[in-house]
Amino acid sequence: MEEGLPKILDLLNEKNVRATFFFTAEMARKYPNLAKRIIDEGHELACHGFNHERFDKLEKDRADFILEKALNILREFGDVVSFRAPNLQFPDYLFPALSKNGILLDSSKARYKGYKGGVKVVDGVLEVPVSITSSILRLPWSVQKAIHKKLREPRIYFAHPWEFVSMKKERIRLDCKFNTGDKALMFLERLIDYYKTQNAKFVMMQEYLNVYREI
Repeated sequence: MEEGLPKILDLLNEKNVRATFFFTAEMARKYPNLAKRIIDEGHELACHGFNHERFDKLEKDRADFILEKALNILREFGDVVSFRAPNLQFPDYLFPALSKNGILLDSSKARYKGYKGGVKVVDGVLEVPVSITSSILRLPWSVQKAIHKKLREPRIYFAHPWEFVSMKKERIRLDCKFNTGDKALMFLERLIDYYKTQNAKFVMMQEYLNVYREI
């Protein structure tokens, strides 16, 4: 958070691109300066649970309690209307809890995990699925560019702050090690430039609500 997130923010500001940052309440409480910086620089602060809980393993009442507790903390920094569940696992029976707590948009489903429902409204919440996993963004450019070309609209990308810190010496999975740190930042910049040459429209999650209404 302390090293990786500022790198992302600096690059996005340099490129004049705004993004959505899914924070757990614990991280917002631990790094209030970063949560505040996101708001101050025009980005969207969104909810990622209280402490990275697996919502697909929670009963309805417990999930509702955790969601409300997380949002109470996050909304001290500003309006929060978007949500993404940790591990991109969020069962349909919990969507009423999102709606009840003022969440307008969810991005917990993932096309690369087999979700085929597309963008749709579920219990009053707009579901906008993720396109690909973040490790794709660290592949050689010739490889990932071919993948980008095949993605369906809207193209939803995500990455983690730790990916922009070198993880070579960490005892973790290989896919979490390769091309982390400065190389990951270089690839993110290249991805942004790639879409700018195509006159792509960059939008935050909350902005996509209006895009969807216009479709």
